[in-house]
Amino acid sequence: MSDVLFRIEGMSCQHCVMRVKKAIDSVDGVSSSDVEIGSAKVSFDDSKTSKDVIGNAINGSGYKVIV
Repeated sequence: MSDVLFRIEGMSCQHCVMRVKKAIDSVDGVSSSDVEIGSAKVSFDDSKTSKDVIGNAINGSGYKVIV
């Protein structure tokens, strides 16, 4: 298991939080996510997914992961 903290640009409300959480939780291998405006802490099985895959899911939901 691995944990990662993403900083996310473009979030401004609880709708944004729910949209990002839904995108993260849809990734196979994610065991938990704690999403707040501007960030997400994610625990995942690194044999099933990666930080990049989760980051792409966030970007695909309309927000931008800050590197």
